Amino acid sequence: DKTGTITEGALAVSDVEPLDGADSAAVVSTLTALAQLDPDPNPTSKAVQAWATTTSSWKVTGRVPFSSGRKWSAMSFEEHGNWVLGAPENVLGDAYSGSLQERVEHHAAMGSRVLVLAEADAAFTDAADATLPAVHPRALVLLDDIVRADAPDTLRYFADQGVTVKVISGDNNVTVGAVARRAGLDGWNDNINATTMAAEDSVEFADAVEANTVFGRVTPHQKRAMVKALQARGHTVAMTGDGVNDVLALKDSDCGVAMASGSEATRGVAQLVLMDSNFAAMPAVVSEGRRVINNIERVASLFLAKTTYSVILSLLTGVFALAYPLRPIHLSILSWFTIGIPAFFLALEPNDQRVNEGFLRRVLGRAVPAGVVIAAATMGMFAVAQLDDSIDSDHARTVAVLVAGSVALMNLYRTARPLNALRGTLVGTMAGLFALAFLVPWGRDLFELPTTAGWAYAAAAGFIVVSWPLLELGSRAAERWHRHPAQQLGSPA
Repeated sequence: DKTGTITEGALAVSDVEPLDGADSAAVVSTLTALAQLDPDPNPTSKAVQAWATTTSSWKVTGRVPFSSGRKWSAMSFEEHGNWVLGAPENVLGDAYSGSLQERVEHHAAMGSRVLVLAEADAAFTDAADATLPAVHPRALVLLDDIVRADAPDTLRYFADQGVTVKVISGDNNVTVGAVARRAGLDGWNDNINATTMAAEDSVEFADAVEANTVFGRVTPHQKRAMVKALQARGHTVAMTGDGVNDVLALKDSDCGVAMASGSEATRGVAQLVLMDSNFAAMPAVVSEGRRVINNIERVASLFLAKTTYSVILSLLTGVFALAYPLRPIHLSILSWFTIGIPAFFLALEPNDQRVNEGFLRRVLGRAVPAGVVIAAATMGMFAVAQLDDSIDSDHARTVAVLVAGSVALMNLYRTARPLNALRGTLVGTMAGLFALAFLVPWGRDLFELPTTAGWAYAAAAGFIVVSWPLLELGSRAAERWHRHPAQQLGSPA
């Protein structure tokens, strides 16, 4: 929504233009009364209140409150007639044409919100569903909606991220387009008057929503219909707004964002409330969300890989009564250098990569094959080493730990890709520390890694080398299985 999002939301009366020789003093008095005697002022009324220099003593005899649907409000006054203030095309109907329409559109093209003050032939009662009698225009009221200084940078950020921004408002579409132009929105000239759009449930309506960028004279129900139309076309839709007229769209959007300065209703239905009411906070919000989700994905792959190979090794030893290839202290070194320390730094690293669907699929596709390969290589190396009668189980565990840790470090490298300075340094440091545990005497003593036969180390190197293509093949197989489960299960194509 334009107001309060890309604009500051505080309107200011820039000019009042009497029409057809209307008395300027009478116009000013009428506007003052309409604004000051409104018990539920909207931003427009507040702007007129700030503009008025006197206090009205008129007496209200009937009132029709403003509605986003009809886009006008009205009051009847004792001895001062009946008056309407609202959107020119909604107030004047068929009379909105000719030179008056050209005058309004000229001001709208300059970015002003234009309202018409009209005198009605019949009195109004206190009813919310009142119909509009015949009216006669008396003045145009021009209001300026100030564009936020940081709005261009915010819109540019979302454009760079591949996000299509659409601006919807109850104002004149030409005015909204002019404001969008000042905010630096691409496609600002693709503006459309929502009153001319097809039925909300039609294909033509959905086509217009997708093809255009700026929409004016939009009703609350149309805002919701626009959100649903975009969702039906496969888009993920976020909606920002601050008014009651935005509630329906906020509620049905995939992510509703409300301003803290907005109505209580919008804050109640939104998933996210900007406490400083500043749309410029959204890039930081998106970046933080991406950092959390993407880094959790990386870290989860590491932890789930350990869970996988731990379960497999436990099953093999428990079901087949095999010796467990690792001691508790060995699990500590594996956890430190392949999961715990790397996960700490990866979780805190900035990450602006766009979040895509398939979180669980990608995590399982990395972790489960990696866990299977680590378990198979570890148990295989442990068994091969014990084929030599001179190598007992304790010495066999040394090369088993070497294989498990090396393959787990390769999984860490795959998870950290693409490498940058931080991730490259992290992977290299973990590999160095892990190697140090085997190379220095105190490391071997601390982690119970006695030196064993040279051929066993060579065999371990072979297991490690073979494990790399198996890791890659496992991930590709998992991705293909998730993409085509029916074919993998032998179902007809």
